[in-house]
This record gives sequence, C-alpha cells and structure tokens, in this order.
Amino acid sequence: MNRSSLSPVMSQLSTYIAQALRRPPPPAVLEKTKHHVLDTVAAMVSGSRLLPGRKGISFIKTLGGAKEACVVGSRIVTSAVNAALANGMSAHADETDDSHAASLTHPGCGVVPAALAMAERERRGGAALLRAVALGYDVGCRLTLALDPYRFREDGHSTHSFGPTFGGAAAAAALAGLKAPQVRHVLSYAAQQASGVSCWMRDPEHIEKAFDFGGMPARNGVTAAAMVAHGLTGVEDVFSGERSFFVAYKGDPEALVRGLGGTFEIMNASIKRWSVGSPIQAPLDSLLELIKEHRFKADDVKRVVVRVAHQGANTVNNRDMPDICMQHMCAVMLLDGNVSFASSHDDKRMRERRVLALRQKIELLGDDALSAAMPSRQGIVELELADGRRLRHHTRAVRGTPDNAMTRAEVDAKSYDLMAPVIGRGRARKLCDAVWTLDRMDDVRRLRALLSV
Repeated sequence: MNRSSLSPVMSQLSTYIAQALRRPPPPAVLEKTKHHVLDTVAAMVSGSRLLPGRKGISFIKTLGGAKEACVVGSRIVTSAVNAALANGMSAHADETDDSHAASLTHPGCGVVPAALAMAERERRGGAALLRAVALGYDVGCRLTLALDPYRFREDGHSTHSFGPTFGGAAAAAALAGLKAPQVRHVLSYAAQQASGVSCWMRDPEHIEKAFDFGGMPARNGVTAAAMVAHGLTGVEDVFSGERSFFVAYKGDPEALVRGLGGTFEIMNASIKRWSVGSPIQAPLDSLLELIKEHRFKADDVKRVVVRVAHQGANTVNNRDMPDICMQHMCAVMLLDGNVSFASSHDDKRMRERRVLALRQKIELLGDDALSAAMPSRQGIVELELADGRRLRHHTRAVRGTPDNAMTRAEVDAKSYDLMAPVIGRGRARKLCDAVWTLDRMDDVRRLRALLSV
C-alpha cells in the first residue's frame, strides 16, 4: 500500500506515534504523567505481594527469557514481553491503580508496564519513558472512545483489554524507535491481539482480571512492537479498508486522532484516593466529609443509605473481598475515621463482630440519576444518627478525578503507603523521589535496584 492510499487517520496517528519522543509535553502534562507513573509503580510493588501478582511472577519465573527488563517485586530479569505481563498483573492485582472514566479503561496497568519494560530493553532515559506513557494514554483511551465504550461493553466486549493493548503498543513502538511505516504494522499486530469479554466481573480471586486489565494488554503491546522491531511486517492500515478493525468493531475511526497533540488524555485520567473499587470511592469521600464536619462516632450511627450508579452497586454489593465490598468499607470508614491500604485488605476484619454489626445498618442502592450521570462515579450517603440527626452528603467529583485532582503530596503519600511494607521505608522514599525526578534520569535501568526484592 502506498502512503497516498493510507487513510488520513492512519497516516496522522502513525506519524504522531513515531515522533512522540521528540515532542516535549507541556509542563502540566509532564507533572500529571509523573503522578500516574508513580501511582502505577506503587500498584506494581504492592500488587507483587497479592495473589494475582504472586501468581504472575511465579508463572514468569518458569519461562526464562533474555535479560531485558525486571519483574517488580522480585529479582527476576527476563524478556521485555515477560516482564510486561508480570508487572501488568501486579499493577492490577488490586483496586489501587488509575482509571479513565470516559473510555472505561484502567490505562496505567497496561501502558506503564509496557513502557517500562521496553524502556529498560532499549536503555531509554526517564524523559523518554514519561513521553511514551503520556502517548500510551492518548492512543489507548482514544481507541475505546472510538468504539463507543458503553455500547461496546454492553455488547459483551472488555474495554479494559482493548484500549490498553493499543496504548501499550504505541508506547512500546515509540520507545523502540520505530518509524511511521513500522508503527502502522505495530498497530495491526495490536489489533490482531486485541480481545476480551467482560466476564472478568465473575472472577472471584481477581487473578484473571489482573491478566485481562494489565498483564495481557502490556504483554500484547510489547509483543507487537518487539516483533516489528525484529523485522516482521504486517497490514499497512488496520483501521480502514476491507475487513478492517472498524468493520469488525463498529465505531468512529476519526476519534483516534481528534484533538491529538492538543488534548492529552492523561489529564482526563483519575487516581484513586482510596485503595478500593471505583464505585466505593465517592461514598468514602462523603463519609469522611460527614465525619469531619459532624464529629460523630460509629456507635452513634442508626442507619446508612448509600446510593451509587446501578452498575456500581451490582459490582460492589456484599462482595467477599474487603476492598470491593461497599458495606464493609463503609463500616471500616465509620469505625476508623479513615481507610488505609492495610485496613482495606484486612480479611479478618470481615468477620469482626463490630464490623458485621455495623454492616447490618448499611443499605446499598442503585440510583437512576447517578447512573445517568456516568461516567462520573458520583455517590450519595444518607445517615440517621441515634440522636435523631439526619445527615446527607453528595460527592459529585471524587477526590483524584480531573475535577478534584490529588496533589503531588497526596499521590506521594498514597504511593509511599503502598510500597513501604514491601520494600522498606527507606527504599520507598527513594523510589518516590526517583519518579519525581525521572525526567533527569539517563537510563531507567537505574530503577531496578529500587524495584527488586
């Protein structure tokens, strides 16, 4: 296929990806990218000790592989493809990683592991890694936006697997130094690997879900770029023409390049304040505000009604895992006046008498108006106290979302809290500081000493 016969979308997108590392991002984008890289690295470190992370690392340990990239939370150095898979699973081993509401994706757990693995392989500096990550969010989020994500999900597909596969591929292709014609082949290899059905909701141990959201997209993206870098070729324009991607999956290919270079999707991504499932974020914000303002204790609570969107209510209603159980996490907030990583992962507390008694007072409802407000994950908490007071708080912009962003200090504190129990307080502090100054690091392999355990 001649360049003249390429669709304008493919021509613009492939050129943009190929030139991405030569474009310094605006200062605000650079700062926000550091937030998301640190947040995802912290999710990898903490997730490496949770069941999905442990299983991913154990599997990769059996594979060997060229020593190109490190597996976070271990002493394994393996191929970039293998490292991306394991690190992606660790990044979504839990509910601590970031999200992009409009595209229905968790971009960080797919894009950051892919970019980190390829940056190590290519001995890239920190500035290149940060630019590649921002690029991955731009491409991956736009991909599912182009597919009409809510309709796509209703059809049974998994937006969480599709978008990050392309985001990881774009980031890896840029770090591999591929030119526009090669990038087009990478995108075709990404399209052939893009898959996923939304039955991940039924995964009781979060292991397959960690693969679906993080491990698989990161692996797919690095695989696509590594194969093309090795000399493999493919279809020139997977997004247009006969039997193309947008024939198989109906959508708007123009959305892939709309606003590209002007609107940076990482600025529209959210970082979780609390290490719990997304539908629980707003109610915890509301409870904390009510506790601060009215200074009541758990024993003062007579009844609690929590309202979120219907899908959110279905996802977190009386689940067996603490961090994805709405009633349990609200009870913990009422008892402790806060929620930490440790308290949101304390299985024993799910059987504690005081917690169970308080859970009986908490009712979770799906709300039509809050469902209509999606993708904003709003929440309403209504409290009745023993003294007769009735309190209500409506969280419209969850802390950590673009309209109510977390500060650098808040992201740092959250990340340190996640990492210190695994790598120690001293190393956790050094790792946080290293990410904040990543744009001055000449070789990202310098991070290995801080990531290995």
